[in-house]
Amino acid sequence: MTSLLSVQSLSVSYGPIEAVRGIDFDIKEGEIVAFLGANGAGKSSTLNALVGLVPVTSGKVSFKGQDITDWPPESLAPAGMTLSPEGRRVFGALSVAENLRMGAFSIKDKAAIEAAWDRVYSLFPILHERRDQFAGTLSGGQQQMLAVGRALMSSPKLLLLDEPSLGLAPKIIGQVFDLISLLRDQGVTLAVVEQNVSMALEVADRGYVLASGEIVASGAASKLARSDALKSAYLGAA
Repeated sequence: MTSLLSVQSLSVSYGPIEAVRGIDFDIKEGEIVAFLGANGAGKSSTLNALVGLVPVTSGKVSFKGQDITDWPPESLAPAGMTLSPEGRRVFGALSVAENLRMGAFSIKDKAAIEAAWDRVYSLFPILHERRDQFAGTLSGGQQQMLAVGRALMSSPKLLLLDEPSLGLAPKIIGQVFDLISLLRDQGVTLAVVEQNVSMALEVADRGYVLASGEIVASGAASKLARSDALKSAYLGAA
């Protein structure tokens, strides 16, 4: 498989605190890659750095063979990479349809926007039912669907999901991971930061385990599920 995203020696700092310490990884086209580790391990900082939401202290990020290390965030969605952020961050005072339209800000073709809406509404029928409802009045699960739907509006080649199951009921979590598998089947490559380790490894092809901003283990999801390094990454932090 061809590498869609390649990262070399990525470091991210917040003042004197080094959150990510010179990590290397790649994501191949058509796969689901899980990023695992305890709170504060550097997982979300890594995703945020990929889309320019936090500055890269050092290192290189290549997407589709092109160096995008210093690209501004607004240029990444048109290039084919989008982030569904931790905490959903929907615009509560806007309608569902208006939130989705925000995800298609880079698309000028009206027909393409309509096609994107149709795709999202087919994936999430409840969003179509509530398209005129304020996003702030949706349930947590529906807001997560909206956050993912908004990210899908630009038809990304690579979708980054940051804690997609956070705060959701078990039944809804199952639906979220079913969706992740479905999107991969539809040709979307996914990188998933997730605290629900068992669910993440069930759908992922490969994974990386982070601890204190460094990758301490990587490999096939089935191998990582039995890894002592994975247990240590969580137990050590606890």
